Amino acid sequence: MNKENETVNTPGRSVNTRQSAAGGGEGKPPPAAARIVAMAREQYRFVMSTDSRPYAVALDGPNIALPLRGKAGVRQRLARQFADAYPGEVASQSALADAMTVLEGIAEDTDPVVVNLRVGRAPDGAIVVDLGTADGRAVVVSGVGWSVVDRAPVLFRRSGAMAPMPEPVLDGDGLAQLHGLLNMDEPTFHQLVAWLVAAWIPEMPHPALVCKGEQGTGKSKAAEMAVNLVDPSPAARRSQPRDEKAWSRQAFSSWALCLDNVSTIPPWLSDTLCKAVTGDGVVDRALYTDDDVVVLTFKRVLAMTTIDAGALAGDLAERVLMLDLQLIESTRRRSEEELNTEFEAVRPAVLAALFDVLACVLAVLPGVRLESMPRMADFARVLAAVDQTQGWNTLRDYEATSANVATDALEGDPFAMALAALVDRAGTWQGTAAQLLEALPAPLVRPPTWPKDATRAGGRVKRLAPLLRSIGITVDDTQRSRDRHRHKLLILTHTPDDQPPASAPDQRPLWPQVAPIGQGETVPHQH
Repeated sequence: MNKENETVNTPGRSVNTRQSAAGGGEGKPPPAAARIVAMAREQYRFVMSTDSRPYAVALDGPNIALPLRGKAGVRQRLARQFADAYPGEVASQSALADAMTVLEGIAEDTDPVVVNLRVGRAPDGAIVVDLGTADGRAVVVSGVGWSVVDRAPVLFRRSGAMAPMPEPVLDGDGLAQLHGLLNMDEPTFHQLVAWLVAAWIPEMPHPALVCKGEQGTGKSKAAEMAVNLVDPSPAARRSQPRDEKAWSRQAFSSWALCLDNVSTIPPWLSDTLCKAVTGDGVVDRALYTDDDVVVLTFKRVLAMTTIDAGALAGDLAERVLMLDLQLIESTRRRSEEELNTEFEAVRPAVLAALFDVLACVLAVLPGVRLESMPRMADFARVLAAVDQTQGWNTLRDYEATSANVATDALEGDPFAMALAALVDRAGTWQGTAAQLLEALPAPLVRPPTWPKDATRAGGRVKRLAPLLRSIGITVDDTQRSRDRHRHKLLILTHTPDDQPPASAPDQRPLWPQVAPIGQGETVPHQH
């Protein structure tokens, strides 16, 4: 018997039991799916994100976008509420599926909105950091200070890879407390602070933080602390992803990620990490469809730990901030449990100090001008702003470290070293990519990165051009041979040490030209 139409016969009348449970009235109650939709519309507004994902936002609650389906979605909440509202009745899977389809259609009728992950930009230009708490509190930072608000002014989404962030509290010198937990000299620590501050500026590319050092230098713990300050996670340290799809899942669920113990980086992963620094795009099949697709675009904040900087490919080497950690003496070692306890104790004060620095940076950043731009130009401007407000020298230290990273990356690439040796001998070399392969002495055992043909050789030279430029070798591939074949030529030229490379417009020191803050003027925090 169909329970939806079950009746009880009494003398003179027939009563629908489901109608009675729903509150009476003549006729059958609306279908379960319709009642679920009505309940949902009373509690939520429905939006479509810019990456074509539907979300529900509570009308009376935190400004958090909830997925319609999945473990943390509104489907489960509505199923429970339906059972509470209609005792003895449970919504079927088909009724829930029909209701979700209707709600997705409602979301599609709205203009796409930005749904942020951990960090967002408010309409007035302030930076908003989601604390990740159930009540939806957030930190709002502008050029005049920072404050904790009960409801975020921008829309955030959450994921299972996120953990709550403690509320920042002014308690002594938070930066000094953080430095006491890390095995870094002062210049290295200042660069780390600048990276942490830049990690909360959402639009800019963020260089990958690489903690380098031998075993026993505490590089994994340092990278974990850095990520847990920016975007806390129950799994801050992660192993290398198996493929691009696994990477896209990790990147979609976290604003900041740490890849631990990186020894070798395959070409696909190096390219993927480069795109994540500057802005990646992934096309994937839309959920619950066979032929529709969604495009995920994101920038991410990355940290890595490694022993050998030579594992970094040329493109990736230009997009890193390398921090070299020193060996910890046995008398100064502390257990991981002790470090975790101390880190949790000082984290509120550290966050408050970092937000203070961020407010100072935002106050002067619009006026920062660099005489020449490195590859990570936006990050260099942040370093210049940090130096202006804190009296540090992070920009010059970053320049020096980047030059060393480029040299290490070249030394780890046999093909690049062979090119450098060829140009050093000849001064200038000119020819086709095929002739270049013939001119280079191939090793007895060819490494995987050694080009197999002329096409790949030409592509490798072009990708190595920035690193070669750092050691005074310029690459020109704009010329063609004068014969009837019109082959593309590669012209490799060694630039004298006292002459700047031709392709670099300005090699003067990257020092900020900023409007000075008024005498005695400060940028206060607000709490």
